[in-house]
Amino acid sequence: MQENASEQKGVLYIVATPIGNLADITQRARETLSLVDRICAEDTRNTRKLLNHLGIKKNLIALHEHNEQQKIDSVAKWLTDGEQIALVSDAGTPLISDPGYHLVKALRERQFKVIPIPGASALITALSAAGLATNKFSFEGFLPAKEIGRKQALIANSESVYTQVYYESSHRIVHCVVTMSSIFGADRKVVLARELTKLYEEFFSGTLEQLHQWLLEDKMHQKGEFVIMLAGAKAKQQQSERFESSIDQVLSVLMQELPLKQAAKIAAKLTGKNKNALYKQGLSVKEKK
Repeated sequence: MQENASEQKGVLYIVATPIGNLADITQRARETLSLVDRICAEDTRNTRKLLNHLGIKKNLIALHEHNEQQKIDSVAKWLTDGEQIALVSDAGTPLISDPGYHLVKALRERQFKVIPIPGASALITALSAAGLATNKFSFEGFLPAKEIGRKQALIANSESVYTQVYYESSHRIVHCVVTMSSIFGADRKVVLARELTKLYEEFFSGTLEQLHQWLLEDKMHQKGEFVIMLAGAKAKQQQSERFESSIDQVLSVLMQELPLKQAAKIAAKLTGKNKNALYKQGLSVKEKK
């Protein structure tokens, strides 16, 4: 029987790699990396170290956030020619706060076959040991780099009753926790995972205020890669009171960075309330202070 065009094409494998401990590589991932013709890697230097550890020699192609879209046609051509290709990130599962989305989307639209090779993910690894509710949760990835964007993103999640998961880097971890305290409240329960699966893996569980103190008491606590998991907000009986209190909080945070008029305009977009009414409410918040 003659194969159709799609069956003759190569396959893109999305291969999860260890997030720290190299022993976490799966047998299937090892076999896939051994068999493919090329490996597209976020950082070829990091992937080369993993391949050397596994005793695998392959042609590595750099594919990262700055060149991903430019590489799509090249990858499509290799697949059309029947090559088997693996996509890996520096650590964990590709596309999860890592490059690959544009490539996978484009290739699926062109009817190429994409097969996931599951494995480690910092998100799931952290949640599994956090002791927070996991029946429903939201994954927020990395917050925006600019302060106003970070605050807007956190404000939008301030009333969520579900566990929230964030990634954070060492140079922003302290400031991130301070910002979270100002928006969610210093007594919000939080679990922080640091350096997962590595030699200095560590979990901290407490309130945001306690986490801030813990980070400051030892510079080592600020080193590494972090997963921050926030407990969901507690439901309150008086919905209207909660809504008004939340809007006061939104305005208060925005006014720390912006003039009242602009703060009211942004708050209107976030809450759906009239911006003129929010301007007056902002004046009231100022008076209370």
